[in-house]
Amino acid sequence: MSEKSKPAPSRREFLQNTGRIAAATALASMVVPHVHAAEDNTIRVALVGCGGRGTGAAANALSVQQGPVKLVAMADVFPNRLSASFDALKQQASDRMDVPEDRKFIGFDAYQKALDCLRNGDVAIFATPPAFRWVHFKYAIEKGLNVFMEKPVTVDGPTSRKMLALAEESQKKNLKVGVGLMCRHCKARAELFKRIKNDEIGEITMLRAYRMSGPIGSAFSGPKPKEANELMWQIARFHSFLWASGGCYSDFLIHNIDECCWMKDAWPAKAQALGGRHYRGDNVDQNFDSYSVEYTFDDGTKLLLDGRNIGGCHDEFASFAHGTKGSAVISTSSHTPAKCRIYKGHNAKRGELAWAFPQPEPNPYQLEWDDLIDAIRGDKPYNEVKRGTEASLVTSMGRMAAHTGQVVTWDDILNCEHEFAPDVDKLTIGGPAPIQANSDGKYPVPQPGITTRREYA
Repeated sequence: MSEKSKPAPSRREFLQNTGRIAAATALASMVVPHVHAAEDNTIRVALVGCGGRGTGAAANALSVQQGPVKLVAMADVFPNRLSASFDALKQQASDRMDVPEDRKFIGFDAYQKALDCLRNGDVAIFATPPAFRWVHFKYAIEKGLNVFMEKPVTVDGPTSRKMLALAEESQKKNLKVGVGLMCRHCKARAELFKRIKNDEIGEITMLRAYRMSGPIGSAFSGPKPKEANELMWQIARFHSFLWASGGCYSDFLIHNIDECCWMKDAWPAKAQALGGRHYRGDNVDQNFDSYSVEYTFDDGTKLLLDGRNIGGCHDEFASFAHGTKGSAVISTSSHTPAKCRIYKGHNAKRGELAWAFPQPEPNPYQLEWDDLIDAIRGDKPYNEVKRGTEASLVTSMGRMAAHTGQVVTWDDILNCEHEFAPDVDKLTIGGPAPIQANSDGKYPVPQPGITTRREYA
């Protein structure tokens, strides 16, 4: 092909070239020169879901140093949340924001309007309750947009099947997609994984994980205020409703489950579990406040998971691996810093310490964004949707085992036909909610041993 007949570079090729320029410069934060006078190498971002996690994700996106990134549109169903998010981001990164009033969108179709502000190859952030994830992702694929989506990405079997199909579509289009399981980007955990694969604790015989604290997020909800619209109230209190979030189990325990499965380098085949509701008074949410789950891998190894949201009890937030030669701390307290360590035995005593990741650790919330933008600018293979869906599915498997009182296998949860919100793509402001309160203002809760083929009647 002659020089005259060569096609103009695509946006992806353009971003790849500018990424190389950014990597070569000694000033990582420097604005990369335009390759063409009429073309802009800025990656534009739209935020869909302006709560705390969405605001945090946008702040991380705007902190990336691999060439310019700018927030250009925002969307939510709650005007006050969008306004609060805008104000917070403006304080942190005003020079990287270009969101005038006419690019602030409210409503269930707001995500479309925000994504329509982007160009092919830009980035959409999805940080709404996970029930909406497949709806928004489908539109992003149609638009040719790269995506960062928060976890979990699915809440039941049918939505997992939808997301797996969408994952394949996005890969065919070479879209770069990050999933907010940021622990997978943690340098300490990555080093621990290498050491486990190098046989430093021997063959893994058991994994343990804990996330036990008082009530968390919006997981516990008293009666709906009389003046509140039922649908909007449920979305505002999304941790309380299985259709919206998978409940407190899916939203909060997925990280511990995922990091343990990473160290095992496998997904469990089945789960059995216990769970219950205690001291709940007039609460109307659908959650248990205690979960104890035994996951079993194909080789018989167990992952024992304890989750509890009751005040006044022992608190713990950590994950551990035990092997034939010793043990490992996967995470110590919360998500970061992980403070990964290896011990010669199974007691975490100073004299038994064999290795510890040096402190301080890079922040994995930032690293996942650095990795995504690097993949976009470098046109590197990068799509976490399948793995994120599998992590979400395994999480739902344990939740369903607790809610039904049955042993639930991978195939059981994947092929379960109970879709919590089959018409989530048709919701409208002021319209009916996917789940309705009874005459007492209460919602259906799981009944292990009574309702056994679905999580609630």
